[in-house]
Amino acid sequence: MNKFGAYLKTTAFRNTILLAIGAVIAVVLIAFFSLSFYTNHGEGIPVPQLKGLPANKAFDILKDQGFEYHVDSVYQLDKAPGSIIEQDPDAGTLVKQNRIIYLTMVSGLAPNISLPDVEQTQYISAVATLKNFGLKIDTTYRSDIARDMVLEIQFGGQVIKPGTKIPKGSTITLVLGDGAGASEVEIPDLVNQDLDAAKFVLHNSGLILGEIQYRGAITDSNNVIVVAQSPMKTDSAIKVSNGTRINLIVTQGKKSDGAN
Repeated sequence: MNKFGAYLKTTAFRNTILLAIGAVIAVVLIAFFSLSFYTNHGEGIPVPQLKGLPANKAFDILKDQGFEYHVDSVYQLDKAPGSIIEQDPDAGTLVKQNRIIYLTMVSGLAPNISLPDVEQTQYISAVATLKNFGLKIDTTYRSDIARDMVLEIQFGGQVIKPGTKIPKGSTITLVLGDGAGASEVEIPDLVNQDLDAAKFVLHNSGLILGEIQYRGAITDSNNVIVVAQSPMKTDSAIKVSNGTRINLIVTQGKKSDGAN
């Protein structure tokens, strides 16, 4: 044991250890530089900037610089069809010639989606759901007690049901309740009233001004009176539904004295 301890203190032992460490370092350096030489480490072609370019132009650039490419397509409403929106590797990355560059291109064909079920839901909730499906929204109202409730959905003037396939990005119309319900109002007597006064009465009654027919020449638009209306109040018809259209026939003249 004393002899081994004495050997550890000798110059020969230290030289042996140093030679072993040097040999390991030499082997690592040789392997590193050999691998770098074999793979041309640090050398390569920078990937060109392709995002935002038309696909055909991007393809030509890649071919001219010796790259291969693979293309996937997605549909986006706010991007020009046929444009490149993503690339991998990023622009400026050093890669080998013939490397495959992965591109994402905007498709010009909108995919079909299934209309989500938003009937009998409130407008705000329905809009949030429909926008997540990439749909545009228009609205119209119908007499119904449920205010801002989606009563039905229309596309191209036709009623469509949940699950119907329509192109993403399409504009659909939500038919909403106006909160008035199916309540009825009394038919006002508009005969012998000024036209402006008749319009005011209809608006306040929840009725809609329909077609106006002019009888005879009208030379003074400030003096026009109603001479007939449809529908009109009768013994058998006193009320109509809220939102009913009232058609008027008018002529030149003034409201008679004593008329209501």
